[in-house]
Amino acid sequence: QVELVESGGGLVQAGGSLRLSCAASGRSLRDYNMGWFRQAPGKAREFVAAIVWYGPSTYYADFVKDRFTFSRDNAENTVYLQMNSLKPEDTAVYYCAARPPVGPEYSDYPGDYRYWGQGTQVTVSS
Repeated sequence: QVELVESGGGLVQAGGSLRLSCAASGRSLRDYNMGWFRQAPGKAREFVAAIVWYGPSTYYADFVKDRFTFSRDNAENTVYLQMNSLKPEDTAVYYCAARPPVGPEYSDYPGDYRYWGQGTQVTVSS
């Protein structure tokens, strides 16, 4: 069992930055491939980024490439999502998720992830 807790969300103006954190307890994150997803009101949950269990290889959705950076600190049992050049359309609840290292290295399908955090709200004003 892995418990994930996100933090770092908030209100920021367009063009600004935020860094989201996802701290894990219960198991080491070294054992998991990790992902970030987001969900805006009235929309389906969508993939943002993924990182493999051995790090630092990452994979991003096209709409966040060159703006977001996913990293992991296995010693701290935490993953991070650095978000730069934020846009109003980035407004959503952001979730981190963990999946065992089986199958493809990367997955953008929420159903492949076993553990989820409670989410953190990111609001970008225009």
